Amino acid sequence: MFLGHFAVGLAGKRLTPAVSLAVWFVAVQLLDLLWPVFLLTRLEHVRIAPVGPGPFLRLDFYHYPITHSLVGALAWGLLFAGGWLLIRRNRYAALLLFFGVVSHWVLDAITHRPDLPVLPHGPYVGLGLWYLPAVTIVVEAAMFAVGILIYARAKRPTIAFWALMIVLVALYVGSLVGPPPPNVTVLAASALAGWLLVVWAWWADRPRGQV
Repeated sequence: MFLGHFAVGLAGKRLTPAVSLAVWFVAVQLLDLLWPVFLLTRLEHVRIAPVGPGPFLRLDFYHYPITHSLVGALAWGLLFAGGWLLIRRNRYAALLLFFGVVSHWVLDAITHRPDLPVLPHGPYVGLGLWYLPAVTIVVEAAMFAVGILIYARAKRPTIAFWALMIVLVALYVGSLVGPPPPNVTVLAASALAGWLLVVWAWWADRPRGQV
């Protein structure tokens, strides 16, 4: 899932107006933002090989226990939320950010085939929504639209915000119609570019008039 994760971040922003959208985007995408680092250090592995029909099943996620196991997601959520709590002393926001991090694993468990570990070495879960590409696209698009609506009802979107939303949709469409990455290094490097979206989210969500 891609747009669905960002939808959770957009909704979370309304629940915690004092928390930047950038922080929420880090929370809901933290597992995927860390994943390329562990790929490049060869602590986790992926194969660029189709494991089923359709555009969502081009990669074989056969080893990512640190970032994408349930226990891993819980641990990263605790670290992220705990860090926020230490810095900002806001228990409510910290709790929601924790659930934001863990929501990534939950949404992945709905879309992935059974390749998501609960513990580092299994058991593995996945409801396989990706086997139904049209349904997946409709679900993600609906979630994303609702997320934007929730955000817009809480805060007047800026031009930079709308531009970011367009880019997210373009990236999603490009991942569906474009070719798979040529190798794991290119895949990891492109995934690391997700941090640029975090910077953009901070810029788009900043108070009006602030440079």
